[in-house]
Amino acid sequence: MKLNQLARCLVVVGLGAHAAAWSQEVQKMERVEITGSSIKRIQDEGALPVQTISRRDLDRQGIVSAEQLIATLSANGNGLDNLASNADVVSGQARGNNGATSANLRLQGANATLILLNGRRIAAHGLNGGVVDLNQIPMAAIERVEVLKDGASSTYGTDAVGGVINFILRKDYQGLQASAFTDVTEHGGGNIYRASLTGGAGNIDKDGFNLLAVLSVTDNKRLDGSQRDFVNSFQPDRGLSPDTRGTPFATLFLPTTTGTTIRNVLSRPGSNANTGPLYNGAAINSVNILDLPGQAGCASQPGMGPYAEKLWNSASASPANQFGCAWDTGRAAVIQQPVKNTNLVTRGQLKLGEHLLTGELLLGKSESTKYFSPNQISSAASTSTLGLPNGTTTRNPFADLAYPSSGAGYQRVFDALVAQFPSLAANQGLPMTFRWRCMECGERAIGTDTDTGRYLLSLDGPLPFLKDWDYKAGASHAYSKSTSTLGSGYHNYVGLANLINTGVLNPFLLAGESQTPAALAALNAISAAGTELYGGKYTTDQFDATVSGPVFKLPAGEVMAALGVDYRIEKYRFDGNTSVNTNDINTWVYNAPFDNINALSGVKRKVGAIFGETIIPIVKNLDLNLSVRYDKYTGFGSTTNPKASVRYQPLESLVFRASYSTGFRVPTFNQLFNGVTESPYTGAGVPDPATCPGNVVSNAPGCQAITFNTLFGGKPDLRPEESKMSNIGFVWQPSPAFNMSVDLWDIKRDGQIQSLTLSQILNNYQLFPEAFLRDSTGALKIVDTRWINTGETRTRGLELSMRGSTPLNGGRLTAGLDGTYLLEKKSKLLDNVPFGPSEVGRFTRSSELGLRWKHSAYITYAYGDWAWSLRQQYSTGYYGYVPPGIANGNATAPAFDPWVKPYYLHHVSVAYTGIKNLTITAGIKNILDQDPPFANSYDSNTGSGSSWEPRVADPRGRSFTLGLDYKFF
Repeated sequence: MKLNQLARCLVVVGLGAHAAAWSQEVQKMERVEITGSSIKRIQDEGALPVQTISRRDLDRQGIVSAEQLIATLSANGNGLDNLASNADVVSGQARGNNGATSANLRLQGANATLILLNGRRIAAHGLNGGVVDLNQIPMAAIERVEVLKDGASSTYGTDAVGGVINFILRKDYQGLQASAFTDVTEHGGGNIYRASLTGGAGNIDKDGFNLLAVLSVTDNKRLDGSQRDFVNSFQPDRGLSPDTRGTPFATLFLPTTTGTTIRNVLSRPGSNANTGPLYNGAAINSVNILDLPGQAGCASQPGMGPYAEKLWNSASASPANQFGCAWDTGRAAVIQQPVKNTNLVTRGQLKLGEHLLTGELLLGKSESTKYFSPNQISSAASTSTLGLPNGTTTRNPFADLAYPSSGAGYQRVFDALVAQFPSLAANQGLPMTFRWRCMECGERAIGTDTDTGRYLLSLDGPLPFLKDWDYKAGASHAYSKSTSTLGSGYHNYVGLANLINTGVLNPFLLAGESQTPAALAALNAISAAGTELYGGKYTTDQFDATVSGPVFKLPAGEVMAALGVDYRIEKYRFDGNTSVNTNDINTWVYNAPFDNINALSGVKRKVGAIFGETIIPIVKNLDLNLSVRYDKYTGFGSTTNPKASVRYQPLESLVFRASYSTGFRVPTFNQLFNGVTESPYTGAGVPDPATCPGNVVSNAPGCQAITFNTLFGGKPDLRPEESKMSNIGFVWQPSPAFNMSVDLWDIKRDGQIQSLTLSQILNNYQLFPEAFLRDSTGALKIVDTRWINTGETRTRGLELSMRGSTPLNGGRLTAGLDGTYLLEKKSKLLDNVPFGPSEVGRFTRSSELGLRWKHSAYITYAYGDWAWSLRQQYSTGYYGYVPPGIANGNATAPAFDPWVKPYYLHHVSVAYTGIKNLTITAGIKNILDQDPPFANSYDSNTGSGSSWEPRVADPRGRSFTLGLDYKFF
């Protein structure tokens, strides 16, 4: 952490430490329910760390989506949770999140952060079946957001391990208001627009009713990697270069698939078909003619560059690949998904004497499209046969894929090849086997439409038979239904092979050349656009009731208590594609992730719970809060989770608080019931850990790179996680104009459900022998990467919050800071092994990045009808990814530096209310136009990632915002 960054923020916040009182509206000191508790109380009486973000805060920051809000929270982790980090090709646990975005408090993961709307649950995303998609939150209708940064399983049940985020709708709104907002980037792409109409009628106290309706449309436009200069995967001097030789001008390859023998132009005369020509004593197995001596060079073609084979291969393999070109998949990718959200909120409240009847109808539609780079097509791809659903096998259409001598591009490639390797002249007429990026096929696109809704009826008021006791009861039905459909870039498997084998499609085109009209027409004829990929639906039916009030008096005050019941039924269905006969290879679509194996006709679980809570004033200024919840789950039995918190106020200006609780999380439906998918490993070379203890590819015996498949999917024998959470801290307010809080928190999770990365499994071979499946000769064939219950994980940190205010030149200056300092993040893979090394400030491939320090700070000056704001977001650097070639000493990168620099953004805004009924807010986000720091995020297995880290940085650059709010009456 750069101390001067923090120091500046602390000085700004401290300006108001000895100033006059806060300028606040006088509010009635009524008891209200605070997130994390079932007992109504004065809002500042609680013992739990709750951060509140108001409607005004959201407007001043130009925040129009829940994802934007979550990105500003210092307590939110850095995982694969947002539209940027999930934009490219993903594998394993990240699949099925098309268009979804989620929250992740205290680095515990999206499935351990509970999302509430008005204190009640909403449905998980229809495709992943376990995590709430924040796109369904109607931000235009939100009055405030309460973030509980503490465990809350004793109140809410499962998921509330990292914390709770409660989105609270506007209440008792009257009038008609239209709003429009635009956020336009300076460099193009990634623009954001929102329009909303809010209407309300009736005053609860005077009229006995209130009606609210909010309609909003938010449109997040796509952002391409090619629109940002910092996206550049060709930086081999810094240790970054794409590990893909599937290029727009195809690379010749020897076929290596077992069961496939194609004698081709690269086959060495007099040797077998899979042995290439010699060059300086080394056998060559791939050639892109552009990279041969005297040719134009890889970089002569858009998006291509030299293949840095030593970064990814062993020393023995590198000479075989020395004439290779690569393609910048990161720059070709869409780095922020386009999403359009339409939300409708209707709410009616009717006063029945002292009771309040509330009905809510929330409807939402999220339309997203996930784009990928064009398909890579390879001869003799991965396996020579394919398994059909009926248990039989058929010949892989690409097993015999080769470009014929009759093709228009053949002779140019052959002549250049023979010029370098004269011995290959004897191969005139033999076909060409290759890897090719089919640009004419178009970028791959998967469109996902998600319909969400919640119907709620609730009643609350005083209990007629218990004085000063209140009750609340509600019944709701929530759902999320998603359907994904193939767009451009996907084609019939057999048809695509036929177009290449007959020479109709030409894989060897230079920039400026194009396929023939006949080839383009034939390609269009086999397009699979419009084919339904899969769909899913998640529903939650819930009934809850709570009563709370005083029990008896002690000398120090009243003992308060609450009792409640909670019953819900969760259902999940996942539909594969049923429109085609998948037992017929002629119906298959190449490289389309149908996931039929994960189809679930319908699964459900019932959850019944009773819970209680009490606040006991032990002595004056010392309160003890005790709560406990008993849950019974279908298939998992029962669990009881208590929580104890204490609040001590020795001085009027000082409050100490502490809490301890236990928690749990049950596996999601997908983690339990997904089918098992077998996929070829296509990443950087790895050895068999059984014969190569160092697990580094080299020329040593047993350390050669091997090929194998990986398994991923559900495991029905997963057990629930258990957790222990603690928090201790203080709140200090030496004057009405300044307050600060510091909290030390600690979370321990046992049996955490994780999908370990392949590197973790290979590096811990002796701990997971059952994950390595071998054939009769002992050769490694399959590595099982499915979900498992791991050992213990521990995360510990400090949270700092400061607020200050002072009068200045007739106006008021306010400032604030919220920061998180990560003290510890470590894990052990099994209970009986030691903890691994610290994960703080260290790169991880798919889990949370443990950044040491993050903060969000602001300073606002209000004068008359004007309000100016300056905000800063900051996160420290970390040690990044080290490619295998650098790790084993095979490659040199003169400018390689594993340290990823800190990242910071500054935003300014101004609001003006001097025109009757009109509020104008304008701003500049990222006023310094700060690019993300260089970070090697490239994943050689999926081909995704590039030169920046989407889990940390915002790729949009400087943008200009304008918001207009007009109230008609």
